[in-house]
Amino acid sequence: MRNFDVTVIGGCSAGLAAAINAKRLHENLNIAVMEKLPRIGKKILATGNGRCNLTNENALSHPYHNYGFASSALNDYDPEAVKAFFVSMGMLTKTDGEGRVYPRSNAASSVLDALRFEVEKCGISVFCDTAARKIRKTKDGFIINDEFFSKKIIIACGGKSSPAQGSDGSIFEAVRALGHSFTPLYPALVPLTSLPEQTKALKGLRASGVKLTAECEGRKIAESGGEILFTDNGISGIAAMELAAEINENVKENIFTHIDFLPEMSAGELSDYIKRQSKIRGNLPVDELLTGILPKMIGIQICKAINLYKSDKKASSLTEDECEKLAEKIKDFSLAVTGTKDFKDSQVTRGGIRVNEIDPGTMESKISRGLYFAGEIIDVDGGCGGFNLQWAWSSGLLAGELK
Repeated sequence: MRNFDVTVIGGCSAGLAAAINAKRLHENLNIAVMEKLPRIGKKILATGNGRCNLTNENALSHPYHNYGFASSALNDYDPEAVKAFFVSMGMLTKTDGEGRVYPRSNAASSVLDALRFEVEKCGISVFCDTAARKIRKTKDGFIINDEFFSKKIIIACGGKSSPAQGSDGSIFEAVRALGHSFTPLYPALVPLTSLPEQTKALKGLRASGVKLTAECEGRKIAESGGEILFTDNGISGIAAMELAAEINENVKENIFTHIDFLPEMSAGELSDYIKRQSKIRGNLPVDELLTGILPKMIGIQICKAINLYKSDKKASSLTEDECEKLAEKIKDFSLAVTGTKDFKDSQVTRGGIRVNEIDPGTMESKISRGLYFAGEIIDVDGGCGGFNLQWAWSSGLLAGELK
């Protein structure tokens, strides 16, 4: 049986951060990383469209799910500490105008290489193609798969999102056997689905700066803002994906999304603008009224929705009532939501190990001494923009302290 002082289960962001920090702070410990895939860090390469948005400078004010629990780790290892962590491994970062932090090389491979090189430098043992199928607590530590003995373990192998990249949720039964429970698991940061006839004509079109509201039977569930992308059977893009967790967690049917394509203008202001445009573009078809503010095909679909799309209808022929209806539809273009895509298309998981079973100041289990958790396996998640990776680094580095 192989013997280690600390075994980290999960060789991606949170797990690698935990292993490195543990070795730096406790250099005499014999540390191992177990990864079920053939290589460590595969999911890192897919983040940020291959650029790896590794944190966000606004993370401390971000409304994380279970922020009260997460705040200890986030404050102990804030975005500046995360950037310093990567600088200490020879990687520089850059920040865009919205606080998103990327490797200076603009390549996710730089993030993985920095971690991989440091793991090698620290002499941390890595076992790939090695899934933790069974974990048993003993009086001296833990036995994993009847092959590894470890005095302490850090479980950091994600939730159920992106199973092709290693996080398929299979670890949860082993965690349950250690006495822990977990909240229901849902796909988060995943596209919404709708009836194909609602969005097929808009497939591939983007709209930026929109406000998106999800409601069920008149009750607002959640709202977001940013860019949306219409697909052949729903809507994607940051604004849509950030609604998914709340939709999945709260309701299952009778859901509608209301798109406000121009949130910076009131319906009255927009109606007045359309009235002025109808005079300026008098002899043009009515759908051309909206080309200055919306992609043309979106404008056409809005006109169709209120029966204004007619080949012989000129902009100058719009009545005051029609201008108001057009403004109202731009401010509230609604789609029935049939659900969301599944875990395989999601970026993160809502749900996980219950936060009241973990010490937020150490990431150690309150149920089983010597057992630590980090990253997505815990019931903490955030929106798009580097927030989930910030949580991975923060919780991983804190767990690695082995307090």
